[in-house]
Amino acid sequence: MMRKTVYIALGTVGLTVAGCAILQDSPRVSDGQIRQELLSSFQDKGQAKLERVQQTALQEACSVADSGKPLPESTRAAIEKAALSSVKFPADGQYLGDWKSGEKIAQTGTGFQFSDKAGDPAGGNCYACHQLAPQELAYGNIGPSLYNYAKLRGNSEETMKYTWAKIWNSHAYNACSVMPRFGDAGILTEAQIKDVMALLMSPDSPVNK
Repeated sequence: MMRKTVYIALGTVGLTVAGCAILQDSPRVSDGQIRQELLSSFQDKGQAKLERVQQTALQEACSVADSGKPLPESTRAAIEKAALSSVKFPADGQYLGDWKSGEKIAQTGTGFQFSDKAGDPAGGNCYACHQLAPQELAYGNIGPSLYNYAKLRGNSEETMKYTWAKIWNSHAYNACSVMPRFGDAGILTEAQIKDVMALLMSPDSPVNK
């Protein structure tokens, strides 16, 4: 029995060494080849077009960081500065809309998918990443809980501007944030963002109850 075990072990080692030799002799695949292979597996469908697969310079930099290579501090600062400069604050100076409409937007996950009607308003899908109110049965935890958002942070002008900028372009405060750029990417309109702001900031909103 011991002799058979030794033979099996040696055979396993031999296969492992052979496998490593094959891997070492295999030609390296470039990032461009991988990208082209990925692109070839997608096709336009409805309003979902292939340009969505193309990464921006920001996304490329953060993809490298996600793979284990630290994002240089100068790159991080440049990304955040550019993102903050892209923010368009409300033209009329009013940050808050209707929190009830904001709640519907936050709980709606449709928009810009191939199965959605082009031109229909998109939702924010906020509940997929954040807790908003205690009565919610299910919510995501990719982002922090937003329950009692205004109670904890207040409703100063500084807080209003920060919150608006975070919704408009989250990279302004976190270079590689996974939060969608709701305003900058044209996902939500200014009026919709005002409604979401009201959901977060209004004392009558369930978020602050």
